[in-house]
Amino acid sequence: MNFRSVYCLLFVCFALFCRQSIAQPATRQLSLQEVITLAQEQSTEAKRVETSRENSYWKWRSFRSGYLPQLSLQGTLPDFSRTITPVTQPDGNIEFRPVSYNNSDLGLTLSQVISPTGGRVFVTSLMQRFDDFDRSQTRYNSNPAIIGLEQPLFAYNSLSWTKRIEPLLFEESKKQFVEDREQIAVRATELYFDLLLAQVNQSIASKNLANNDTLYKVAQEKYQLGRLSKNDLLQLRLAVLNADLAQAQAALDEQTAALALNNYIGIKDQYRINLLVPEAIPMVDILPELALTEAKKNRKESISFRRRLLEAESQVAKAHGDNGLNASLFASFGLTDRGETFSDIYRQPDNQQRARIGFSMPILDWGRQRSITKVAELNAQLVEYTVSQEETNFEQAVITQVNQYNMLRNRIKTTAEADAIAAERYQIAKNTYLIGRISITDLNIASAEKDQARRAYIASLSEFWEAFYSLRQLTLYDFEKQLAIVAETPLTK
Repeated sequence: MNFRSVYCLLFVCFALFCRQSIAQPATRQLSLQEVITLAQEQSTEAKRVETSRENSYWKWRSFRSGYLPQLSLQGTLPDFSRTITPVTQPDGNIEFRPVSYNNSDLGLTLSQVISPTGGRVFVTSLMQRFDDFDRSQTRYNSNPAIIGLEQPLFAYNSLSWTKRIEPLLFEESKKQFVEDREQIAVRATELYFDLLLAQVNQSIASKNLANNDTLYKVAQEKYQLGRLSKNDLLQLRLAVLNADLAQAQAALDEQTAALALNNYIGIKDQYRINLLVPEAIPMVDILPELALTEAKKNRKESISFRRRLLEAESQVAKAHGDNGLNASLFASFGLTDRGETFSDIYRQPDNQQRARIGFSMPILDWGRQRSITKVAELNAQLVEYTVSQEETNFEQAVITQVNQYNMLRNRIKTTAEADAIAAERYQIAKNTYLIGRISITDLNIASAEKDQARRAYIASLSEFWEAFYSLRQLTLYDFEKQLAIVAETPLTK
């Protein structure tokens, strides 16, 4: 009997434990830095940023490969035709005769662009075979080696301009990747404090409900003894009902905020998150001059400004080059031969030369060339003015953010002290009310001030940390470590 009793007791305890585990999911405690790390590593936004980074990298690789030697193989194997073709006779008549032939060709070309001039040099080798099936004839033609040059004259050199602009675009993309990661930190901080404030409100609501319920029970005893008025008793009962409604709303707000944070940082596990209050703030005074210097050095804006001015200059150069005298030079020198067999075409090849200069120049365009050039010049001037204004706005944004950070850091000490004083004052007011020395109105005022001070402290922490990470994003500089923020994992593939 003793064994059965112990067994039954253990079974009941195990069942209750399992029921409690199912009813109440496990709690995971997270700090602000842990949430930011999770968001930067596994969130959907982090994956999008990483994909964008890889995209920019491969665009850069594609650009660089275009300036390296290119080896290509081209050909037609086969080009068979069987048809009836009109043939002009010596007397001028037309006769339709059946023809059946195959024409195949194969070529290997090595080319290299010349970015300073916009031209291209190439070396190619060609071979052609012609089969006439009606007459059972086979002919070969070849160019064993041809060296050539294609060079635009007086034209817009896109190769040269692209070689100056593309490296800036790639540097921008690397800066953009770091900025996007810091923006993830800013957004994660916002969601962190949304949930933290919701949890604080839930805690306040639970404590208020418990306190009001205790006070109401005490008040009922005083009322029965005739030591409390009906009005005060009803006021306490109303406070209990309001506290119950506030707790239900706080629980809903906490669930909503938790869902938003979990979805953003990519947490799929079913457990409750308990956030820590990040009270240890960086004790770093930030000078506006330092922040502005680092922002200009680290952010993509300085590169972007230069790149946009270069693009505007490029469009002006294109307008001048495309609307004036355009000429092109083509020259080639090589070997050529023909024969009835494959070996015949490589025995004693003849020289082959070719040279061509073509040009075009507008004579009468009714002011079209001048209009296009003027539009490009005005657009370049507009870009210059826009960039100048954006530089001013950027500097102002950095200085404003620094001032806000320093102000919020100093404000935290005040709100923290107010929170402690309000909590202590409420406890004194509660004890004083229980012995009947203050009214319920004074107690409610102390309770409201306690809750307001607690929320104000959490709000000041939220504003400070958001300003801290916003300043990091705006400068790409870690003021605690006094180092520039760079990508932790360089992309090398």
